[in-house]
Amino acid sequence: MLKSTIDKSTGFEKRFENINTVVFENSTSASIAVAKEIAALIKLKQEKNEPCILGLATGSSPKGLYSELVRMHKEEGLSFKNVITFNLDEYYPMQPDSINSYVRFMKELLLDQVDILPENYHIPDGTLSKEEIADYCANYEAKIEALGGIDLQILGIGGNGHIGFNESGSLQNSKTRLVALDHITRVAASSDFSGLSNTPRTAITLGVKKIMEAKQVILMAWGESKSNIIKTSVEGPVTNLVPASFLQEHNNAVFVLDKEASSKLTRINTPWLVEKVVWTDQLIRKAVLGLALHLKKPVLMLTDADYIENGMSDLLAHSGPAYDINIKIFNQLQNTITGWPGGKPNADDSKRPERAEPAKKRVLIFSPHPDDDIISMGGTFMRLQNQGHEVHVAYQTSGNIAVADDEALRFAKFVCDYNQKFGIKNNEANEIYEKTAAFLKNKKNSEVDIPEVRYTKGLIRKGEARATSYFVGLPDEQIHFMELPFYETGTIEKKPLGEVDIQLTIDLIEKIKPHQIYAAGDLADPHGTHKVCLDAIFEAVKRLKSKDFMKDCWVWLYRGAWQEWGIDEIEMAVPMSPDQVLEKRHGIFKHQSQKDGVVFQGSDAREFWQRAEDRNKETAMLYKQLGLSTYAAMEAFVRWKY
Repeated sequence: MLKSTIDKSTGFEKRFENINTVVFENSTSASIAVAKEIAALIKLKQEKNEPCILGLATGSSPKGLYSELVRMHKEEGLSFKNVITFNLDEYYPMQPDSINSYVRFMKELLLDQVDILPENYHIPDGTLSKEEIADYCANYEAKIEALGGIDLQILGIGGNGHIGFNESGSLQNSKTRLVALDHITRVAASSDFSGLSNTPRTAITLGVKKIMEAKQVILMAWGESKSNIIKTSVEGPVTNLVPASFLQEHNNAVFVLDKEASSKLTRINTPWLVEKVVWTDQLIRKAVLGLALHLKKPVLMLTDADYIENGMSDLLAHSGPAYDINIKIFNQLQNTITGWPGGKPNADDSKRPERAEPAKKRVLIFSPHPDDDIISMGGTFMRLQNQGHEVHVAYQTSGNIAVADDEALRFAKFVCDYNQKFGIKNNEANEIYEKTAAFLKNKKNSEVDIPEVRYTKGLIRKGEARATSYFVGLPDEQIHFMELPFYETGTIEKKPLGEVDIQLTIDLIEKIKPHQIYAAGDLADPHGTHKVCLDAIFEAVKRLKSKDFMKDCWVWLYRGAWQEWGIDEIEMAVPMSPDQVLEKRHGIFKHQSQKDGVVFQGSDAREFWQRAEDRNKETAMLYKQLGLSTYAAMEAFVRWKY
């Protein structure tokens, strides 16, 4: 039975939830727990001399699980010789050796690394003719039935609640079949296929009926981006609009979540509604600001009745009356606002988010991709520079996979034309251009770029990042291109964070000895580039914390282009005037390769500068709604205390 290391809730506290949910500190500990569950089942079946029938999933969620199972096989002798597996789905059409094939995914991450017999794993065939699919799907189900059904089914969950590729609208008795993929699903997968136009429109999927017939089901979900659909699936009604909600009717299903994925569950997000809580300052702030926004009232207008009628009467008893609570929270929120992100010299800093001294600080801004600095904190970046601080920016990765092929070809040709115009020897440049042109002409969807193409794309982004830094006013010696090795695979799939990545980060921090570090604190995808870059910074800071200069170093976290910190989390809010908003936009425009048809657009059709402006305006509007001053926009930060 899965047991969380941090989740101590009782059945009473889970009364909003219609399915068993287990919350772990992070996806790593959760994956290890699920791996132990699977290993125990495999061993139990071995003792009985029976096969163990596993239903397996793909995507980012089970990667840690498969990694741990491989480790258990290699280090602990866990055998898979009695294991028979059936995968949930496969894109259609899809060649098994394609970089995006689930056959390739499963073989690389699990099947080729353990002792499972080749005849014992089954993955839907993406090479069939359409005429063959119906019989193939019926036979796929017949094989499962002949073995007595699936003993344990592993699932992920899509942003629309799909399980397998059973999209919104799938029926509970649906069978294995060819399905059309929802637009949301295709957008989510589009980064793997270098754009939506290259993303498959159909897939073969195991039906909901066979999933529900499994003896045990474990659904895994990581990251903040899954939090809304998890809440809907667990606390909402059973509906075919959210196929994962069908699992509420399964007698042995569990959702295994990390903290971020569970963050919208009622017992996590508003625990005072389900149990008696200890009213900490942070919880009071979260509750009061949430109440004000829910009632569309400024904080100072909340009444005793508002608290009582919304399940917060014990907060009144603890800290009331409402007037006293309101004043306290209003002042806390007001004190987060500052036009001096590096600290205001010669000022009383007792209620300011940053220290007054030293008046001139060394600042190190880490940018996971070459444009995250200007997109996410461009206004603050410029303020720090304009207010006389020694600002350094460190671009952690090259961002090369986010450049369109035609841009690379255009720049390669530009080099040839430049050399010819100025009488520079051109043989090598022409060879590179011709090799690039030949490769791109015959390039298959999602084929890994050759090194020449990757390097050209990286140079394009490097030039754009340098142009942005020049625009802000930085000299070359304060612009650092780290090119962390974990990123340089040429594919969406990156290598794990390595010692070299951490050491490069340590070396740069030691070189600059900053008073402030700014880092991207995104938690939406635990396997994403932002999170890996953040992990490198966290590990570097932890190793350096005993150094004298680190005693004066504060770490501030900003968010990416898609999400902002919750209003109750913000510890520093830097306002921007209309002119500063426009200046930030001009800084973002330096990244020409990321305008007008971005490779990784995601589900948001807006360009990055539009997303950034809208997000910053929304933050300012929240402050206004809560009764504070009106600003054109605001950038928000949370301090990480190490």
